[in-house]
Amino acid sequence: METAASAAAGGPSSTLTPVRLAFDRGSILVRAGAPAEDHDGARAPAGARTSGAEHDPEVGPERGPDAAAEHATGLAWLAGAVPDLRHDGRVGALRAPAYRYHAVVRALVARGAGLEDGARVYGTLDAPQVPPAEPRDYQREAVVAWRRAGRRGQVVLPTGAGKTLVAIHAIADARRHALVVVPTLDLLHQWYGLLATHWGDARVGVIGGGEHRPLDVTVTTYDSAYLHMDRLGARFGLVVWDEAHHLAGPSLAQAARMALAPFALALTATPLEDERAGLVADLVGATVYRREIGDLAGDWLSPYETVRLPVSLSAPERAAHDEARAVYRAFVERNGLRLGGPHGWGRFLEATSRSAEGRAALRAWREQRRIALATPAKLDVLETLLARHPGERVIVFTSTNEAAYAVSRRFLVPAITHQTRPSERRQVLLDLAAGEVPVVATSRVLNEGVDVPSVSVGVVLSGTATVREHVQRLGRLLRKAEGKRAVLYEVVTEGTSEEGASARRREHGAYR
Repeated sequence: METAASAAAGGPSSTLTPVRLAFDRGSILVRAGAPAEDHDGARAPAGARTSGAEHDPEVGPERGPDAAAEHATGLAWLAGAVPDLRHDGRVGALRAPAYRYHAVVRALVARGAGLEDGARVYGTLDAPQVPPAEPRDYQREAVVAWRRAGRRGQVVLPTGAGKTLVAIHAIADARRHALVVVPTLDLLHQWYGLLATHWGDARVGVIGGGEHRPLDVTVTTYDSAYLHMDRLGARFGLVVWDEAHHLAGPSLAQAARMALAPFALALTATPLEDERAGLVADLVGATVYRREIGDLAGDWLSPYETVRLPVSLSAPERAAHDEARAVYRAFVERNGLRLGGPHGWGRFLEATSRSAEGRAALRAWREQRRIALATPAKLDVLETLLARHPGERVIVFTSTNEAAYAVSRRFLVPAITHQTRPSERRQVLLDLAAGEVPVVATSRVLNEGVDVPSVSVGVVLSGTATVREHVQRLGRLLRKAEGKRAVLYEVVTEGTSEEGASARRREHGAYR
């Protein structure tokens, strides 16, 4: 009789002793010829498949030649075919991180191995009760590209372009129990409301924010995924990683490694462009579709402009800045340090911790930076800008809590920082959307995960040199609204490191 596995492989079922798979604390175990031992895997939800069934028929490729001859030699070949698959003498089996599940299954099916899949416990997801909105052309293209890539990969779209709708269509297309992973509790609540609209409250669960209800479609935070994926990693056939650039962090990457799901959709507006890009691609797949802000502005995003406004230090500020900078630069040059690259700052901190001279250099670096970022001249420019845009919704971006609170005190506007209580933050954002509060100051906590289409003006008083942060801040302004034209002002202190930082973060095509 032809099984699901052999159907996917393009041939009759194997007569060889089956290979058995099990999920064990965020990894998969592969054994040949012996029943799998009990393991600490996920409990199957109602309606899910159970241990001993064939693998997911959509995962396997076509069967290769001479399958029986290759399999007869045992599983040594498999360890060479699948990255990270190693023999674990403690349990007498091959073990790999759970995210290698799809590679293991594809390799086994390609060689015609009989397969008893006791690893996955995810089931088939019913169609949404309320169909999602018709996608725009580029959203449809993104889902098609993802499907053609084997339902694994990254979709890069600007903030405000509707990545969430792409995910809803992808979840419906995959027809597997799905987990959505987000970076903040605000996004968790937003996603829960959207998912419940389509699949109903009884089918949509939450892990995080004091709740632990895993259901057919579940939304969780990255932190909660890291804590619970070793137990729940086999329960979902698709994982949607929102703001997927966070996966470059070591602990969050570990959450992805413990997810068995053969299907993965990574969403981001700011993909990694450095050596960490390969790590994310290994975890969730390569970029399968990409559109930039310039591709969509005017038609699907608000038209916008970016304006760079220089300010000057006062004479006393300039003297204090240059004196502190000379101390810090002298230390860097004497020790042959380079602050560029991913490890430059870490090497500088390590060097400064070794001597009194080093600690003085670090204090000097902080002082020259404080002067450049927090000169009162920036607040004078902000006063002019607020007068230029009366009645418009404005977000003032800073790099520190201290700067955000300074804006709040001078202009009597609310500030949102990491110290703001969640209930207060939600109310401030609601008031901003309604126009009851026209201006909000923030440090870096509103760079992502905020949906306020009425905001049309952004003022960057200070920030990092990263392109990602600047694109995220621009993205806060680009959600389409009737008659809206967005503008992002960048206030830069002349003759300081801010000029170089501004040049680097404006390298993105959206600023050309």
